[in-house]
Amino acid sequence: MNKSVRIVEVGPRDGLQNERAEVPTAVKVELIERLAEAGLPAVEATAFVSPKWVPQMADHTEVLERIRRKPGVSYPVLTPNLKGFEAARAAGAAEVAIFGAASEAFSKKNINCSIAESMDRFRPVADAAKTAGVKVRGYVSCVLGCPYEGEVKPERVADVAAALYEMGCYEISLGDTIGTGTPGKTRAMIEACAKRVPLEKLAGHYHDTYGQALANIYASLEMGVHTFDASVAGLGGCPYAAGASGNVATEDVIYMMNGLGVRTGVDLGKLVAIGRWICEVLGRESSSKVNRAYKGK
Repeated sequence: MNKSVRIVEVGPRDGLQNERAEVPTAVKVELIERLAEAGLPAVEATAFVSPKWVPQMADHTEVLERIRRKPGVSYPVLTPNLKGFEAARAAGAAEVAIFGAASEAFSKKNINCSIAESMDRFRPVADAAKTAGVKVRGYVSCVLGCPYEGEVKPERVADVAAALYEMGCYEISLGDTIGTGTPGKTRAMIEACAKRVPLEKLAGHYHDTYGQALANIYASLEMGVHTFDASVAGLGGCPYAAGASGNVATEDVIYMMNGLGVRTGVDLGKLVAIGRWICEVLGRESSSKVNRAYKGK
């Protein structure tokens, strides 16, 4: 088991993108800056996607231009195509992310193309990023199940992860989009991916729909994975299961890592305060068990 892990905070993008009420740009900027100050080494800032499809991210340029960047912290942004990459680059992006799926049905529903077509769409982004000296991170959705196809074979996940890695992605984040994964399935999926992509280049992105996210993180940690995505206060529900939790809460992940003696560099007290603040702003309850426990003390 690794003695230290890297946490990629996805709350400002993955967490906020499905909020129905418009979140003010100033709130997004403050959230990103506070998370960086709490010690998170990577804070996913926004997504350069069409406002037609994701209205919440319409202020992407302003968000990226306004944040005060902390030295040593990366602020990746989602760029699904070359147009998005060029806009992100113009706004000062130093790291971008592209996202594919291990399920054909999900790929067609989510980005309106097949898996093979999505790879063709991402290749120019990866090439342009390489030319510009911009880091590229890859996401794979539905690695432990699909809302349309059900079970997804580990080998299919490995195929997509390998394609993104060969394209130039420095890291591949494996996403349990609907949160149906269990530790046994997680191990099998990582084993398959590690045959095609170096283990140290894999990251875990587990949703907590069925309460399995921390267990899946622990299973991944035991296998040697040392990067995990999480969202402060568990921001971001699961759109495929009404009322269900989505992203695993960063506070809960940090609490577990602290208990294991695994270094994260993140200040849990500051993180709890940030989670409480953003939930008050959004008018919602925190999905973090740790935050709720702290509140009850």
